Amino acid sequence: MTTADLTSIDTWVEQNAEKTADIANQIWDLSEMRFIEFKSSEILQNYLSDHGFTIETGIAGMKTAFRASWTNGEGPTIGFLGEFDALAGVSQKAGLDHPEPRDEVQSGHACGHNQLGSASATAAIAATKAMQESGLTGTIEFYACPAEEGGSGKTFMAREGVFANTDVFLTWHPMSITTAWTSPTTANVQATFRFHGTAAHAAQSPWLGRSALDAVELMNVGVNYLREHIVPDARVHYAVTNTGGKSPNVVQANAEVLYLVRAGKVETANEIYERVQNIAKGAALMTGTEVEVIFEKACSEYMPNPTITQVVADELEKVGAPVWSEEEKDLAARIKANYGEGEISQHIKQALDFTGGEDPNGMIAEDTAANVLSEIVLPYTGKGKIIGGSTDVGDVSKNAPTAQLTLTGMPVGTGMHSWQVVSVGRTSMAHKGAKVASKVMGRTALRLLQDPELVAQAKKEYNDAMGGKAYECPIPEGIEPKPFEG
Repeated sequence: MTTADLTSIDTWVEQNAEKTADIANQIWDLSEMRFIEFKSSEILQNYLSDHGFTIETGIAGMKTAFRASWTNGEGPTIGFLGEFDALAGVSQKAGLDHPEPRDEVQSGHACGHNQLGSASATAAIAATKAMQESGLTGTIEFYACPAEEGGSGKTFMAREGVFANTDVFLTWHPMSITTAWTSPTTANVQATFRFHGTAAHAAQSPWLGRSALDAVELMNVGVNYLREHIVPDARVHYAVTNTGGKSPNVVQANAEVLYLVRAGKVETANEIYERVQNIAKGAALMTGTEVEVIFEKACSEYMPNPTITQVVADELEKVGAPVWSEEEKDLAARIKANYGEGEISQHIKQALDFTGGEDPNGMIAEDTAANVLSEIVLPYTGKGKIIGGSTDVGDVSKNAPTAQLTLTGMPVGTGMHSWQVVSVGRTSMAHKGAKVASKVMGRTALRLLQDPELVAQAKKEYNDAMGGKAYECPIPEGIEPKPFEG
């Protein structure tokens, strides 16, 4: 059996850490939104193509999605997932301990995707270098996945069969903790409910009007009563996106509300979504209006693969958590000073969710109390509890065995989608976490390539988890990706 020196991954990642950080910084500077990440995508394409990868652009009909592949004979195909989209409304200057938006920039990398894409690409390249040195055979792929935020880019890719022929997928995410990702996530469905009524003067002839705004309000009331009758792990969120206008003396002819439904299984999310649609129809009936349902996006729950996640955990333990400089600790301390007891408690809860509630020797509590940046690798138990958020990595995990990890790249207590994440995302704090992620993913890929039995075991677990059912995409045919319109 051909073997490769796993430490060669570490060496290559270290030697190219400055390049990886530079790419992450460029993507941070651009802060491009869902499905319009054109320059960010081009930067990643150039990086991979410079190292011998063949680039296939526009996959699944999305202009910023691409697949980069490199082959060295027959063997397993290992795919790396990379994201690079930003979030609207979280503009923030880098390296500050207080909110201060960037000039003329409205968006920001408040989920760390600038680090995610660059580090995954580096891991993929590092794996090919080790394969060349050792003669290890197989294929390495990198998938540029747009619009994780509000667009479910991977779900659209899965619908088109993009992930169907890859053996294993690896990815990661910046957080305030360092661990192999053992927790399932929720599935979700998102749709806009647009009500159409009849305008009228609200004082002289309101009886001639049919209020779309009334319909939105009644729908929201109905859904709020529904909350008592859905499963405990389900969540229903909404935002009124159009109140119909700014004149109170007009019966509003148009109004709309955006709904996001989450549940532990995509089937349950769809059942709740159907009930929400019926409530919308009832609200329209009560108000004499019409409702138009505009399906936006959906994603499946994430299924962590036990075998691959165990390999990730093993390699993470060997590489170790990031080691922080005094300068990094100082910035983290100043940012953490903004947090209260609630943020710190949430940090601990999130860590315990990944360990299944276990805290051997109180190490999580001690790390949280003693450090402004986590300095430990969470103990691997394989018993992760479901977490409330969603990710379109779920649809990848329903196409092939998938594993991921989280790396500390922000202060203890930092919540995602915040100005604090944007602030540290262009600093050495975030780069250090990304560097560890690259090493762990690259080493994991080599382990799988040199031991095909691990891949076979992972596929068996995947088939068992699917229960003999084929993947069903939660986004119906005919629904197209919706680029951000700011």
